[in-house]
Amino acid sequence: MNKTMGRGRIMIIGAGGVATVAAHKCAQVPDVFKEIMVASRTLSKCESIRNDIRQRYSRDIQTTQVDADNVPELIALINSYQPDVILNLALPYQDLHIMDACLETGVHYIDTANYEPLDVAHFEYSWQWAYQEKFRQRGLMAVLGSGFDPGVTNVFTAYAQKHLFDEIHYLDILDCNAGSHGHAFATNFNPEINIREVTQTVRHWGNGTWIETPAIIEKGSVHFSFDYPVAGTQESYLLYHEELESLAKHIRGLKRARFWMTFSENYLNHLRVLQNVGMTRIDEVEYEGQKIVPIKFLKALLPEPSSLGTKYTGKTVIGNIMTGKKDGKELTRYIYNICDHEEAFKETGTQAIAYTTGVPAMIGAMMVLTGVWQGVGVYNMEQLDPDRFMEALNTYGLPWQVVEHAGLPAKI
Repeated sequence: MNKTMGRGRIMIIGAGGVATVAAHKCAQVPDVFKEIMVASRTLSKCESIRNDIRQRYSRDIQTTQVDADNVPELIALINSYQPDVILNLALPYQDLHIMDACLETGVHYIDTANYEPLDVAHFEYSWQWAYQEKFRQRGLMAVLGSGFDPGVTNVFTAYAQKHLFDEIHYLDILDCNAGSHGHAFATNFNPEINIREVTQTVRHWGNGTWIETPAIIEKGSVHFSFDYPVAGTQESYLLYHEELESLAKHIRGLKRARFWMTFSENYLNHLRVLQNVGMTRIDEVEYEGQKIVPIKFLKALLPEPSSLGTKYTGKTVIGNIMTGKKDGKELTRYIYNICDHEEAFKETGTQAIAYTTGVPAMIGAMMVLTGVWQGVGVYNMEQLDPDRFMEALNTYGLPWQVVEHAGLPAKI
């Protein structure tokens, strides 16, 4: 571990809803996070986070402006502040830039979403896994995907593998947002990232290979009604999500892994229209003598995700249904968390989607900063011991429970 470990100094890069939650949660644990800096391209957003933390906790944090696409600028800032760990809550396009800066400055790295090229709507871990040897040689630790999904869902799986099963054969991750924000159409996190994600061809893991099915807005998309705890029956769509890639690689005996997310027909209809008229395009088009990217223009028109909490009601329910064997007997268990939008807003001024990502981001940083997680190289969450992380979820606002449940059928 690096020479600065133990001072309790964290740098959060990003100033959106997730960064807001993570900064608030870090501020609530001063014995671990002794010094906090929030850095972003938009200084006013950083200052807003600082002011809210000062008002809520009578605690001061540092803020500064930085361009996360500019590696020399990042390096200069990191060398000046000398954090123990970097918590990357910027855009996925910037992951590799921030990892490069961490390597140059000798600082541990944590993020919540895997790298995605700016010019291609495609995400996978290969680009970040390629940093394994670089981080190992520098004696540094990089923890990938410390959000909820990915993140907590990976840790749920690791916990189940350690304590509940000898082997997990079937894994279904179910993400339900049963909340209402009062807008005709809005995305719960960065619209550009969100729309790129949900318009892609769907993949899931089955019998040692990746199986493709249509995107959620296309005919032939795979979906079914599931009765969620508290939230009730919601239509759930098969969607590709990045944790499937790492879980298929690291969980022994896994025969099938799928990810499901709830979408309303209203949301899907809006998305279909936007795609049909070209507003979800990620390539440049010429408009009145200037080059614009339609999805970036759309982002400017839609409500800022961090503003949604003011009117958000309802709950999120996210968890894993896992079927496998223990002592030769087949069993199924459902591990899940319920989070309330209004409670999240009262505590951090954000909605539950940001809350459920920002809390695990803080906990991941805590695990590294306190030495609970140690290692050199690049790690996905399921590769690390789950127990203290699971305890921290209960302590810091995302309590979970395990119940018996029927396994989901192979064909839906």
